[in-house]
Amino acid sequence: MIGQRTTLLSLAFAIALPALAQAQAATAPTAKPKTETQAQLQKEAKISLADATATAQAAVPNGKIAGHELEREKGKLIYSFDIKTAGKSGIDEVNIDAITGGLIEKVHESPAAEAKERAADKKAPVKKP
Repeated sequence: MIGQRTTLLSLAFAIALPALAQAQAATAPTAKPKTETQAQLQKEAKISLADATATAQAAVPNGKIAGHELEREKGKLIYSFDIKTAGKSGIDEVNIDAITGGLIEKVHESPAAEAKERAADKKAPVKKP
């Protein structure tokens, strides 16, 4: 009787283990990050680039926008602006929420921090339109 139970339990584990492993593999996160195109991000944005630009410019009134992008950062869809102010080293990075239009963050980046960010961006996967 005990021998039959052991055999049955062994058989049950032998059947269940591969199915469990397969289910676990199907739900495991993939190593490759999902890339979104600019067109996909723009469809999701509720605020126009023009409105986001005006908000960013108001945050750094004497600055000139050197670049911008629509991206997802920390789960939020944002417009990110690099703003250069004459006579000031580095840039001000201004992030505007692409859904609400609110100012998320304004951070001054030194030239060294800016170079480090550019290098990290070059290593990131390319997003095609």
